[in-house]
Amino acid sequence: MRRLLQRVILVMSIPLAGYAPSAVAQELSGLARLNAAASQVRDDGAGIAIDLALSQPVPWRVLTLQSPPRLVLDFRELAWQGVDLVALAQAETAGAGRVTALRSGVFRPGWSRLVLEMDGPYAVTAAVMDTSQGGARVMVRLQPVSLAEFAAMAGAPASALWDLPAPALVEPGKLRQRGEGPLVVVLDAGHGGIDPGAERDGLTEAALMLTFARELREMLVRTGGFRVVMSREEDVFVPLETRISVAHAVGADVFLSLHADAIAEGVATGATIYTLAAEASDAASAALAERHDRADLLAGVDLSGQDDVIAAVLMEMARTETSPRADRLADTLVAAIQAAGLRMHKRPRLFATFSVLKSPDIPSVLLELGFLSSANDLTDLQDPDWRARMQAAVVTALQAWAVADAAEAGLLRR
Repeated sequence: MRRLLQRVILVMSIPLAGYAPSAVAQELSGLARLNAAASQVRDDGAGIAIDLALSQPVPWRVLTLQSPPRLVLDFRELAWQGVDLVALAQAETAGAGRVTALRSGVFRPGWSRLVLEMDGPYAVTAAVMDTSQGGARVMVRLQPVSLAEFAAMAGAPASALWDLPAPALVEPGKLRQRGEGPLVVVLDAGHGGIDPGAERDGLTEAALMLTFARELREMLVRTGGFRVVMSREEDVFVPLETRISVAHAVGADVFLSLHADAIAEGVATGATIYTLAAEASDAASAALAERHDRADLLAGVDLSGQDDVIAAVLMEMARTETSPRADRLADTLVAAIQAAGLRMHKRPRLFATFSVLKSPDIPSVLLELGFLSSANDLTDLQDPDWRARMQAAVVTALQAWAVADAAEAGLLRR
């Protein structure tokens, strides 16, 4: 909690006294709701105690800011509509007590914020989210400190897992790979942190995919000819948009997302390769134009001054070249996996609108390694020998694709 971090902008300013619900639309999907009756902000004698009951876990952070001293709690997709902040504060009253004002609002699209103004400098001594009883309970405790101590720890977290990485400074834009250097591969271990993905027999998709990605990275590095970047190195939550932005920031030649699904009904087994559905391309461009930082949408092309229509058209132009390359990569992966004698789904090549496949200028594929709902697949995913065979097949496919892709780039250059 005690890290120096950059300042952030408050969106709404509603003092505790005379508080009335804001007429400004929050535009949140409301994936999580606050149970106000089971939540409170109180003076616990030694300092300030905050207990918030949420309908489900969400990514969150806590920080302190100066002038005036205040505590900030940011949440992903937590709706505050209809919450009576006066009731939430209970015994606290404006101008008296440790909390002098409360306000809430939208911090950025999809993120909401609760701000508590305090009567002096306080340090966060505890900040946890307990999910053991169903839903989630956020518990934050603060104690008084000196102004110097408060100033040293105040600020906003600088985390690549919170904010999208700054757009890559690429001048001129990255050219298509031509076999003249290492192939830059981003390995995206699906899910993570509060998002475990599919679960079976105490195992989670997030953990299994992180293990597979780490081992695959080592095999690629030992093979040579690859530069490998992981979208996550640990069991942490990484927003989908951030995973794409990481690929742009490192100038990725290939984006490979790793998953292992589960189905509630029926029987499915074996690996599957997904690429972006052609019929979803226009919608994907429109969604990215609205949700991403414009300068980060297309490496080497500044879209920050363009409207949504122009940005979408430029991305579709890029995707016209990228989509066939991704399809060829997917076909090469299928061939390599089958040649290795590894089990594949009866329909090994499928198309979907997964967010991680929507980068317009990076060939992106999603590899479902199997189904946790299948006993055979679950056993395979835990077997180091099976994983090594699958990883070797992926390496073989990437090598073959890189050679063919570079040769095609050479013909296009002529």
